[in-house]
Amino acid sequence: MHVVRGARSDIPIVVAVHSTARGPAIGGCRIKPYRSVGDGVADALRLSRAMTLKCGLAELPHGGGKTVAVLGDAPLTPPVRENLVLDIAETIRTLGGRYRTGPDIGTTPQDMAVIHRLTPGWAFCRPETLGGSGNSSAATARGVRAALDAAVAHVRGTRAVTGLRIGVIGYGSVGRLLGRSLAADGAEVVVTDRDDRLRAQVETDGLTWSTSDLLRQDLDVLVPAATGGLLSPESVAGCTIPLIVGPANNQLTGDHVATLLHERGTTWIPDTVASAGSIIHAVCREELACDEPETGARIDAIGAKVDRILAHARTHGTTPLQAAHALATHHQPATA
Repeated sequence: MHVVRGARSDIPIVVAVHSTARGPAIGGCRIKPYRSVGDGVADALRLSRAMTLKCGLAELPHGGGKTVAVLGDAPLTPPVRENLVLDIAETIRTLGGRYRTGPDIGTTPQDMAVIHRLTPGWAFCRPETLGGSGNSSAATARGVRAALDAAVAHVRGTRAVTGLRIGVIGYGSVGRLLGRSLAADGAEVVVTDRDDRLRAQVETDGLTWSTSDLLRQDLDVLVPAATGGLLSPESVAGCTIPLIVGPANNQLTGDHVATLLHERGTTWIPDTVASAGSIIHAVCREELACDEPETGARIDAIGAKVDRILAHARTHGTTPLQAAHALATHHQPATA
């Protein structure tokens, strides 16, 4: 764990390195407000731990890490933000290659280009024009769709989503791609987002806008596609949705919530599996010299991974989360 205050921006920067057993730690760079530096540290620790699990399940030569820049009440002006990215690059450079970053909430492929230039290449997802793998949204959505189709087959006996009522929480770039894809395949898609300005786009896309708590709605599938922490003991208490699968990171407030969902008859697909398309795409294209068809096939294989997780959970009487940990451990060397 590395916590520093940026020399230029005066903003606290947290870098958590959870494991380097498989190779250098990787994980996105998040710039967002927190109530305290301690909250930012806790978020970085949770996310870095999840990244280790994600890399293990995806069988990538990396462990998990995370960068969090802890914003306060002061506005993040363009000059301060520019200095913050420079501070983040400097912090990553001091780790000597143990950690490599990528875009996350509050950062962009352009930011990764700056970090890549100022470190010896320790940033993924630069713009394609600069030699990177570009925006990861399409890869993330492709992986989530593979996970969703496999999970639907487990719950309903068929991969078809035609006629299903599917709720999407969050209509950012990934949520939008998923909503459109599911509607194109015949699902009735209901969307909610904190940003009411997105309603026009949702309705233009032929989807239904809702201001209701989708966890309490009569849905066949729920797709969390916003920030984490959605699923808590309180929020799942009245949930009757058969299947939850989506790209949002750290959807559970604690691992015990997976047990609560399982006891209520809800199949929850760990986000560490469902959202792995982005890191598979970045690592395959930028490190492993895979072409797009091979990379796409590895992303689509997330569906087969979900099949294995659910089969393991059924055979051993565990939750999908416990099954995911068991399978990741099978591929994961001892943590360094």
